[in-house]
Amino acid sequence: MVSGSSPSAKNAKRKAVSASKPLAVILMSGGLDSCVAAAVARQSFDLACFHANYGQRTLRRELAAFRAQADFFRAARVLEADLLYLGAMGGSSLTDVSRPVPAGEAEPPGIPSTYVPFRNSNLLAAAVAWAEVLGAKAVFIGANVLDNPGYPDCRPEYFEAFDRLIELGTRPETNINIHSPLIQLDKAGIIRLGLELGAPLELSWSCYQAEELACGQCSSCLLRLKGFAAAGVSDPIPYKR
Repeated sequence: MVSGSSPSAKNAKRKAVSASKPLAVILMSGGLDSCVAAAVARQSFDLACFHANYGQRTLRRELAAFRAQADFFRAARVLEADLLYLGAMGGSSLTDVSRPVPAGEAEPPGIPSTYVPFRNSNLLAAAVAWAEVLGAKAVFIGANVLDNPGYPDCRPEYFEAFDRLIELGTRPETNINIHSPLIQLDKAGIIRLGLELGAPLELSWSCYQAEELACGQCSSCLLRLKGFAAAGVSDPIPYKR
């Protein structure tokens, strides 16, 4: 397990790849959406890649995907943080193994069981703190409201409110904004954008419950598979079925 507050010796020696670009912190789960958000960000920023271990079922696989993507994007900085208290609290089928991950369309209307209570606020708070330390100008997150209509922390108005919180809760000279470039895209649109920008989609992992072969049955797998089908390309990761 990687400790939350200290990057590895290898990561500590990383240097910014371009002195001409400002720095942005990218929240990267190892998934497809945050991979594409990183590809968007690197057009204008050098990347400081942030990953949180919060007790999710596929923690090891997501961490491996994050590290591969950070290497691909030649991240100027890398931080892996343990926010395991989120998992210890429970309240989500992503962190509580006693609660089954819904298969396919079995999720009832309303807030999904895969919602981790107040997760994005915890992740963004940590990312903004790091951004302020680094002197970064932006924090990128791969949230989109079309794929996650039941997640209260994926709405545009939520990110607008968090921008105001940053303004009130940081030093007067700090100037950090939240960027959610995928907020109004569906999965097919995200995949098309990722292909256009050369994002390493083959290095991403979306399955909610498997770490070797994606299950192909959970809501995240099905959403991803439908997106690739709608985009007219094959999903490059392996599935059980």
